[in-house]
Amino acid sequence: MMGLVYYSSASGNTVRFVAGLDMAADRIPLRPAEAMPEPVKSFVLICPTFADGQGRGAVPKQVIRFLNDPTRRALLRGVIGAGNRSFGATFALAARVIAEKCNVPMLYRFELAGTETDRLRVKAGLTELWGMEWSIR
Repeated sequence: MMGLVYYSSASGNTVRFVAGLDMAADRIPLRPAEAMPEPVKSFVLICPTFADGQGRGAVPKQVIRFLNDPTRRALLRGVIGAGNRSFGATFALAARVIAEKCNVPMLYRFELAGTETDRLRVKAGLTELWGMEWSIR
């Protein structure tokens, strides 16, 4: 089975979403001095977007630092994006950037802390993805 890794800012929207999934997950820390999670199996990343009006800075620096490690990056199987729809074209931009740069699929997008429907869809999608991953082995 795969794992789940996420980043959540101080606002806590993403951590609330992940808590609602009721699945084990590792958190990328807010502060650079804290130890990064070291996944030992394939994982899906959940990441919010922090972009300016032009889309700059969409991927949080801690997520970049996490993915800059080749061993961790090699285990990434997909990304789920969080954001605010009021930001238009930059909604969930971090997930699109990560998916493109790491050559993995963007699996889903949700707004702020997500809805119960978002959580149900993500749980179903992850269960299906993990089952497919499991059957490949």
